[in-house]
Amino acid sequence: MIPAEWTIEPLERLVEYDSGRTPARANPVYWEGDDTRVPWVAISDMENYDTISKTREAITRRAFEEVFRRRIVPAGTLLMSFKLTIGRVATLGIDACHNEAIISIRPKARVDQRYLGYFLSQVDYDDLQDRQIKGNTLNQDKIDRIPVILPPKQEQSDIADVLDFVRQAITLETKATEVASSLKRAAMRDLFATGLRGKALKETELGLIPDNWDVVEFGSVREWLQYGTSTPCTYKPTAFPVLRIPNIQTGRVNAEDIKYGNLRTGEANRYRLADGDLIFIRTNGVIERLGTCAVYAGQPADALFASYLIRARLNLEQINPHFLAQFFASERGTQIIAGRATPAADGKYNLNTGTIDGLPIPLPPTLDEQREIVEILDAIDRKVSLHQRKRAVLENLFKVLLHKLMTGEIRVADLDLSALGKAPLQGVAA
Repeated sequence: MIPAEWTIEPLERLVEYDSGRTPARANPVYWEGDDTRVPWVAISDMENYDTISKTREAITRRAFEEVFRRRIVPAGTLLMSFKLTIGRVATLGIDACHNEAIISIRPKARVDQRYLGYFLSQVDYDDLQDRQIKGNTLNQDKIDRIPVILPPKQEQSDIADVLDFVRQAITLETKATEVASSLKRAAMRDLFATGLRGKALKETELGLIPDNWDVVEFGSVREWLQYGTSTPCTYKPTAFPVLRIPNIQTGRVNAEDIKYGNLRTGEANRYRLADGDLIFIRTNGVIERLGTCAVYAGQPADALFASYLIRARLNLEQINPHFLAQFFASERGTQIIAGRATPAADGKYNLNTGTIDGLPIPLPPTLDEQREIVEILDAIDRKVSLHQRKRAVLENLFKVLLHKLMTGEIRVADLDLSALGKAPLQGVAA
């Protein structure tokens, strides 16, 4: 049930639209050797709700004249994909042409283009799709018949304003995360090269480090290494949670997606983690994830670890496990691990206990300096995590509002977005 003053109308009554074309790939004069090339949009150039400012490919002037008859799609036009990936929307930020899987949409005067783009992005197209050999698609008749819920023009604009505002907040949190992550990388480069005591520097196999630091092999600071259990795991709770690769993040265990193993107590005790254990990812298809290590801090309680992980029990009087986890996450650390990784036939990269034992690591002379370095990096990590959590909340809010505002279940006048900051929105409580 929609508000009484709203209507539901087929898309063909509300817009005019055109599909694009793909010049023949076999004809090089359409794709090569022209300095006055025309941007050509494919679905891969479209990010939902974004403005397209550049394209991966461009066509020649000859293709523009012969295939597109010199018809350019102007900047500001709404685009929507209707083949393969259906319902992705974006706005042109440049004059361009586009392929045949995309329509360029020109709304009539009573339709707010931003509102229409948001609406089309959340339509369930399952009942409208034609199941093609090469993927799903909408034919012209079904595009024409897409039912559009249409509030009065001013309310359309107000709804679009709200959604724009939440998206802007998401963008700010994304940029803040990127800035904090960049700060973390810079801090790691500096701290693992110069330390905190202002000492002279010396050249080592790790590069520059403070003169009073040593470079030692990992094997000299550990008591033992161990591969994890290969027992099958499920989501059915047992007494023994088992950490897997998704649970291992830099310096910490992510306990949000836990599986469990059904082991006898005696066998489970062999794999039971203790506070301060360092847990390595020993195999991964993404080399940057290889060697990522978390420090177990008691949660989840009585946790075991799976076979794709290696546990290091450390000499805690000599090394801070969080210091090691941060080092292996640094540019130096990841380069060292990548240089010693063993590629496998299945495309993954592997570490074994011998390789880990031979990894060179920096060793400050005191646990105090190690701890202080960890505290600095942990503070930046908390900043990154804060922005990531705020973005996740905003993305969830956007999804909820996108659906409920489009159906009238929530009205703009009832919203209070003041917690997100000052919102220049008419009709929204602030």
